[in-house]
Amino acid sequence: MKLYVGNLCHTITETDLSNLFKLHGSVLKLNLIRDQFTRQSKCFGYVHMANEDEGIKALHALDGTMFQDRPLVIREARSKEERRGQLW
Repeated sequence: MKLYVGNLCHTITETDLSNLFKLHGSVLKLNLIRDQFTRQSKCFGYVHMANEDEGIKALHALDGTMFQDRPLVIREARSKEERRGQLW
């Protein structure tokens, strides 16, 4: 299951994010979105959990919780076609 993770701190690392989600299941892959020139985090990313149950568990456990002084926004990631023309 692929999750969108928003409202991240600019200084977050892949290790920080992985360690947070590993508390709720197996993390297969994660991707922090970064500016292509500065390499600074754009404050969001995606986490791929091993299965839907673990993804839902992580979503419910982490959405709205404080991490590095910011409330996390966790949603099930949608495809580009689903997002087109829509706001979160």
